[in-house]
Amino acid sequence: MRRSRVVAAALAAGLGLGLGLGGVAVSPAAANGQAAPGTATAHTEAGCDLAPANPGLKHVIYLQFDNVHFTRDNPNVPSDLEQMPHLLNFLTGNGVLDDNHHTPLIAHTGNDILTSLTGLYGDRHGQPVSNAYRYYNPDGSSNSASTFAYWTDGVADSSVPAPSDKAPTMVTPDGKNTPAPWVPFTRAGCDVGAVSAANTILENTTVDITKVFGANSAEAAEAKATPAKAQADFVGIGVHCAKTSPLCTGAGPAAHDDLLPDEPGGYTGYQALFGAKSVDPAITGGAAAVRSTGGTPITDPAGNPGFPGFDSMSAANSLGYVAQMQEAGVPVTFAYISDAHDRHVAPTGAYGPGEAGYVAQLKSYDDAFGTFFDRLAGDGITTANTLFVVTADENDHFVGGAPTPANCDGVTVPCTYGQIGEINANATGLLATQQGVTTPFGVHADSAPNFYLTGNPAQTAATTRDFERAWSKVTAVNPITGRTDKVNNYLADQAEMKILHMVTGDPARTPTFTSFADPNYYVYGGAANCASPCVALGPGFAWNHGDFAGDITTTWLGMAGPGVKHLGVSDAVWSDHADIRPTLLSLLGLHDDYRTDGVVLTGLLNRSALPAGLRTHTESYEKLAAAYKQLNAGVGDFAAATLQFSDRAVSSASPGDGVYRADEAALTGLGTARDLLAARIATVLDDAALTPDPVSSATAAHLTRAADLLVAAAQHLG
Repeated sequence: MRRSRVVAAALAAGLGLGLGLGGVAVSPAAANGQAAPGTATAHTEAGCDLAPANPGLKHVIYLQFDNVHFTRDNPNVPSDLEQMPHLLNFLTGNGVLDDNHHTPLIAHTGNDILTSLTGLYGDRHGQPVSNAYRYYNPDGSSNSASTFAYWTDGVADSSVPAPSDKAPTMVTPDGKNTPAPWVPFTRAGCDVGAVSAANTILENTTVDITKVFGANSAEAAEAKATPAKAQADFVGIGVHCAKTSPLCTGAGPAAHDDLLPDEPGGYTGYQALFGAKSVDPAITGGAAAVRSTGGTPITDPAGNPGFPGFDSMSAANSLGYVAQMQEAGVPVTFAYISDAHDRHVAPTGAYGPGEAGYVAQLKSYDDAFGTFFDRLAGDGITTANTLFVVTADENDHFVGGAPTPANCDGVTVPCTYGQIGEINANATGLLATQQGVTTPFGVHADSAPNFYLTGNPAQTAATTRDFERAWSKVTAVNPITGRTDKVNNYLADQAEMKILHMVTGDPARTPTFTSFADPNYYVYGGAANCASPCVALGPGFAWNHGDFAGDITTTWLGMAGPGVKHLGVSDAVWSDHADIRPTLLSLLGLHDDYRTDGVVLTGLLNRSALPAGLRTHTESYEKLAAAYKQLNAGVGDFAAATLQFSDRAVSSASPGDGVYRADEAALTGLGTARDLLAARIATVLDDAALTPDPVSSATAAHLTRAADLLVAAAQHLG
């Protein structure tokens, strides 16, 4: 009863359907979070016009690490960034490092990078469940597909010749292809370099090469005959060209059409260079290979010039490509840098904090950044004319025992670990042996496992409810501590997954439910018995992510360059990956042809660098933006509260399942109210960022209070 009254009070405060909020209207498409069609940006194609309102800004360098930490994983061991002082000092001395920055859910490389690149949460870019996901077939079975595929690819499932799911990998809520992140730049006449940045380049030698080059192309023939060489030649590296770019127009047959058939406002007449085979000679003046920051040619393990593989995109290799592209006149570059805490050459495996190999790898990364910044400065590419944006996809959670010696710091006293590795838990065996549940299912193995029950039964079906309750009770004996742990921390069925931005425009890929497990555990599907141990240490991997956990979902964002405040390290602004895109474009005076899920981080920018609509009433914008983030972000206050409530609802057992049904109705009502209010606030925030009209103090105050009330209602339930 108390829950019903709280929700009713929130709705009466102006959060329900049909109730006005300061006269702010919202279209049905916007209420559903859909990308709205628009017209192309007004910038001409006659030369790169990056920042018409800030003509001194000539370059953009965007770098995203895979799991590199600002905070310490062991209090005695300096963090990753502390062991990379060239980068850390560059950001804190010339701009800001926001250590109150967050991921979407699930917190994985694919989702996090794609959210950062597009400004969209996973429900709107199509890949919230990553780095792989499952999709249902018409017969109720499910298959696994990869998140990592070229931007316009369909479902990337190499196990079948023709996946039954025909939706794009990158799918919008209305089933279209997600708008591509390079478009505002190329429309402004600027080439965009892509160095291993997720899905902006070819990701594999199967579906990607066929999609871009054609099934009967020479590239496809090479991929079949020598796939390793085809990876070096065509995967991982690319340049998306402006229409008038000499890089593509002078490349002859090496340039291919850059096709984006669903792009809002249209996108015709553009070309791209796909792969190092065409990019390397174009940016080096004809050399077969780009050189790393250390001066060595970048090749694959067999010595083929070109892309060395995603795990081999060390700082030296990625930064070597970025510097070469910038020097060749590619003014916008997006690059991925692989993690530093794994062994990327044989014998592979994971390092623990302070292990000698980990420290040495971080030292090599730091050396690469030192050389990189010196090289750019020699080219005249500095924070006076270049916007540097650096972040990490997510933090991750170290799984291992205590180090030896206990006081090791890694730098002067190396650490060693007797026990290291994620705890692998066989969900199939644990359910069968502990709960007697043998219902067939597929699972996206993860520390945030997504379960796909065979037959895709309804949420309220007895099969589903029995399975969810059983999973909530499963335990495991931790091989590191010896304690008995409950494997699941939080359960989210489809009502909660929708709130967490995990339900896409492709119904076939929606899981039955998601479990956010104990971060020490990696959950997979195996045999329906424990003849082989159902719980065991997996030494190959020791850094878990995906989960709803503070040490995973809190990461960092660094910015330096024209318009960025010099704040050093700051936690004053709560931000997440969706905010990077609108903040970057605001500084450049560019915009996307869709509404993003992020806000302009005005607290990190100089007032003089803000667009006209944000320069006045900045405080009103910031208060409303802060309330919006806590209402709408996947790890904001609203989501945290509803996830707790969802776990109790899904785990519940009562006569006729009455508790679950009542709680789910309340959760669905809150979610609907959140979506409507968030869309209304986003419209107001977008108008302020894209037009000369500021947010009025009265409108901001009204919407901020409405958001706060709805968050409070969720917290009361939670």
